Amino acid sequence: MDERVMGRSGLRASVVGLGTWQLGADWGDVDDKEALAVLDAAAESGVTFFDTADVYGDGRSEQTIATFLRARPELDIVVATKMGRRIDQIPENYVLDNFRAWNDRSRRNLGVDRLDLVQLHCPPTPVYSSDEVFDALDTLVAEERIGRYGVSVETCEEALTAIARPGVASVQIILNPFRRKPLREVLPAAREAGVGIIARVPLASGLLSGKYTKDTVFAADDHRSYNRHGESFDQGETFSGVDYESGLEAAAEFAGLAPEGCTPAQLALRWIIQQPGVTTVIPGARSPEQARANAAAAALPDLSAETLTAIRDLYDRRIADQVESRW
Repeated sequence: MDERVMGRSGLRASVVGLGTWQLGADWGDVDDKEALAVLDAAAESGVTFFDTADVYGDGRSEQTIATFLRARPELDIVVATKMGRRIDQIPENYVLDNFRAWNDRSRRNLGVDRLDLVQLHCPPTPVYSSDEVFDALDTLVAEERIGRYGVSVETCEEALTAIARPGVASVQIILNPFRRKPLREVLPAAREAGVGIIARVPLASGLLSGKYTKDTVFAADDHRSYNRHGESFDQGETFSGVDYESGLEAAAEFAGLAPEGCTPAQLALRWIIQQPGVTTVIPGARSPEQARANAAAAALPDLSAETLTAIRDLYDRRIADQVESRW
């Protein structure tokens, strides 16, 4: 699989990575054996970038990755984790002492002395403007606790603020055919600054896969049940903030745009891969089959100009009014 350099950081990542939220919690049950099988299928398909967080299953996702990599020492996998969501979300909690404690825990979970890439996990907006926060992150690098740092953001404005920071290696942002706003300013700014872009929620929580209907029932512990209106965390993380009922109609139209030999999910991933400035896209997977199908999107031919135009038109007609003003 092709790899891209993550801007000025020098890190390399496969164009399709693996998001591992599903292997921790909030997506229904995935047992340990199946979780390890997902990691194995991704790696065997050429994925060299795993994204996780200390809060995914309260560390379960990090620990599962560690178990997998201990058994496969020949693999060269970059592991990016995130920190900050295991505590009250107030700017005052984003201080060096807490960073060190969170860092210690993730290093234990992952079984490493130094973390490849650590991202602030969608912190309160004022955090992005705090010199003290970024000085503290620079200290973690100087102490060799982390190799590089980045941010995971909710809004384009947060992304642009972070990109202006000279030490930021990457910005993780929601980007998919139903969340196009980052294309206008965020991706060009990142390219100019040499900042990597990690595209998350690429399938709009599965909506873009075309698998769901109005009768689909999600498990009670699946965020697609309990966070549709932002009850537990930012609504944009669930179905990309798109209303489920109207999103189903838009997703059905989107599925009809898939070229022969390309699933709707692969269409969404291929669209993201083609956007200038994207380093890697990190779909999740709950089965080895899903991991392999996601990785296969990297080898598909570029989408035609006609398909790209149709996707943009669909967004303008059905989605833009729901999401543009919020994120």
